[in-house]
Amino acid sequence: MKAFVLCGGQGTRLRPYTYSIPKPMLKLGRKPILQYVVENLKLNGFDDLVLTVGYKKEKIMEYFGDGKKFGVKIEYADEDEPKNTAGSIIGYKGKVRESFLVVMGDHLTDINLKKMMEAHRKSGAIATVALTKQEMQLEYGIVGLKGDDIAEFTEKPKYDLFINTAIYAFEPAIFDYIKEKEDFAKHVFPRLIAAKKKIHSYTFEEYWIDVGRVSDYERLNEFIKVMTLLKNLDMQDKE
Repeated sequence: MKAFVLCGGQGTRLRPYTYSIPKPMLKLGRKPILQYVVENLKLNGFDDLVLTVGYKKEKIMEYFGDGKKFGVKIEYADEDEPKNTAGSIIGYKGKVRESFLVVMGDHLTDINLKKMMEAHRKSGAIATVALTKQEMQLEYGIVGLKGDDIAEFTEKPKYDLFINTAIYAFEPAIFDYIKEKEDFAKHVFPRLIAAKKKIHSYTFEEYWIDVGRVSDYERLNEFIKVMTLLKNLDMQDKE
């Protein structure tokens, strides 16, 4: 099965780490983030991959090559200028004949992508968006107004929000709704809704994080170091 992995961003929020290396190639433990993405795709049966590359692309291409050593086939869609999430795959219009995935090259997750694709195909939708539920609690009490009068008080309310994880399943017809340099969330999905096209949701409970900030990256790396240390100590105890 086919999947597009978007790797062309400059990772400005992760500077200074990304001054010399693209964000997907930042290491978590001994492997770059992108390798975890590729391995999860392969685990779920997606072995025909297109990596969209731009910023510091040679770092990605040198490491992954044609994908053979990772058990997948990899080709590259080279962005000579930023094309945004949807625009980065528009060059494959007319070349994709079956359902496919689009994932980010800098998100860490163990979502069951095979199960998501099965749900997408059963839904009959042109697109499926993977969602994760997060609880958000406001730090302050809020009031409800009726005109200028206060009608109710709610102290530090909690809300369940469904977060777009930027993991998408599509039918080839999606290309008819993509224009140059567009973004899926900002442009394509609103266009689908306006056209009354069905967008399915797939809510999952597996781990997911966008390694988007320096604090996220450093916290994850520290966690991996601690877990590796504990694993090594446990192995020593058993010897």
